[in-house]
Amino acid sequence: MIDGIWWLVILILVIAALWLVAKRRGDDKNKTSKPKPNPALQKTARLIEQSFADVRVTQKPNHLIVSKSGQKIAMITIDKKVAAGQRKLGDALVLNYHQVPSQSTLARDLTLKLA
Repeated sequence: MIDGIWWLVILILVIAALWLVAKRRGDDKNKTSKPKPNPALQKTARLIEQSFADVRVTQKPNHLIVSKSGQKIAMITIDKKVAAGQRKLGDALVLNYHQVPSQSTLARDLTLKLA
């Protein structure tokens, strides 16, 4: 029969092995790669900066945030899975496009909010 001290040693070894496996799996999840910049969003950000000199554009992995005087005024996404159009989210305008919008489309959609 196994004595009490051996049961304790076996239990500690099992707990240590499980902890090492969990730690190794956790480290792999923390090493996720940075999201790649979306070229369509980058092009849209350049168009906005060229058209509107007084706004600031912040690029996130899947959307742009347009702000003026420190206040968020619009969020722009380019996603074919979501219906194209615009809606309000609080005071900010949420614009979704399926492709890079033209400069005239951006001017039309943002001019009313920027005025």
